[in-house]
Amino acid sequence: MQHLNHLSKSQQESVLALIKAAHDFDGTPAIAEHVLLHLRHGGDKSDSHLVIEENKEVIAYAHLDTTDLVAGPSVEAVVHPQHRGKGLGSLILKEAIKICGDRTRIWSHGDLPAAKAIAASLKLERLWSNLLMSKPLGEIQPVTSKYSIRTFIPSLDNQAFLALNNKVFANYPDQGGWSEDDLKVRVNESWFDDKGFFVAEDKGELIGFCWTKIHGAHTHSHNGSDDDHGHEALGEIYVLAVNPDYKGQGVGRDLTITGLNYLKYQGLNNVMLYVGVENKPAFKLYKSLGFNEFGSDVMYRVGK
Repeated sequence: MQHLNHLSKSQQESVLALIKAAHDFDGTPAIAEHVLLHLRHGGDKSDSHLVIEENKEVIAYAHLDTTDLVAGPSVEAVVHPQHRGKGLGSLILKEAIKICGDRTRIWSHGDLPAAKAIAASLKLERLWSNLLMSKPLGEIQPVTSKYSIRTFIPSLDNQAFLALNNKVFANYPDQGGWSEDDLKVRVNESWFDDKGFFVAEDKGELIGFCWTKIHGAHTHSHNGSDDDHGHEALGEIYVLAVNPDYKGQGVGRDLTITGLNYLKYQGLNNVMLYVGVENKPAFKLYKSLGFNEFGSDVMYRVGK
């Protein structure tokens, strides 16, 4: 096992291939999107990495972020599907905890049974979770908002978006505290489409936004001998936010319906999203629009 401040180009490519293999096998992202973006763009200078290699291929990986001095270090780990059941998950997490200390927080994406077992064996404390919700895309719905809703204009709307995003998500480390660079990285991703990014305004002030995302159709094989299985494109309500001063006026509902209509117009059949378990108003909104739960991402921390 190696603890590295920087991955080589070949290690970076191998880690990305490992993450993709795990995603394909488990049907859920293995690593948070912001970490994946950093990896694609060469990594973040403030993070570090644990890698276990076999025949020059990374078969287990952990991302270590020690920058949050308030909440504590954050760790995400993944083991290649063909190398599970060998104790590599526990091994790499034990080393991560040794490095990061007794305030370490550990993400489990998808809340999979194997991850629960590892968490129990390491006596990790379950902190909270994000729910995953989905629904079929039905008929186009009318939007009757009294506020103007339009598409996001890159560069022109950047500062207003960042101010509102960081206000609404001040207590969410993965979504709050974004800089101009954090936004630009996402805008430059291949999936970004400004036509699917909607903002609501009141007298020229940005009061809410609904950012959609489309996960493209692809094929994959769970192992070398399996036939490929096609996956149709899937829509996502990527981020939804409303200025708290406009709470209870239906802004979030109108924006969400606008996003759903857009995804339906793209010929998609299904849509998904993530919502914090404690975010009761958002959960109530999504349930009223026909979303149902189908999984969760969990944050653990080292038990006291």
